[in-house]
Amino acid sequence: MFKDHASSAIIPCRDLAVARAFYDGTLGLPLLEDHGNGFLFGTGNTQLNIYLSDYAGTNRANAVLWGVGDELEAIAADLRGRGVTLDEYPDGFDSVIDGVHRKGDFRVIWFRDPDGNILHVHSR
Repeated sequence: MFKDHASSAIIPCRDLAVARAFYDGTLGLPLLEDHGNGFLFGTGNTQLNIYLSDYAGTNRANAVLWGVGDELEAIAADLRGRGVTLDEYPDGFDSVIDGVHRKGDFRVIWFRDPDGNILHVHSR
């Protein structure tokens, strides 16, 4: 039914101006549409929808996942340079250095948007 169709993430926010500054300014995602009560950003071949909600920040699991290959360490350094704190979950990893978790050749980082939504970036 859905195997030939792209999917995209949708993330709630409490404050549109703060969310736009983070996703556009900090993460560098291009704004595709402003809906008035939310935004649509471009990300690779998909889209990321940010919308106003009283329930923003209540999810305690990963909200968005990006696979970035060998760019992971550079992205992690860039995020840290922009003031983004990388979360650390050391259990099950060989090491965690500067927020980059390593298990064999696999590398991953996690960080949060201003509403606490967990964003996940990995090396595959």
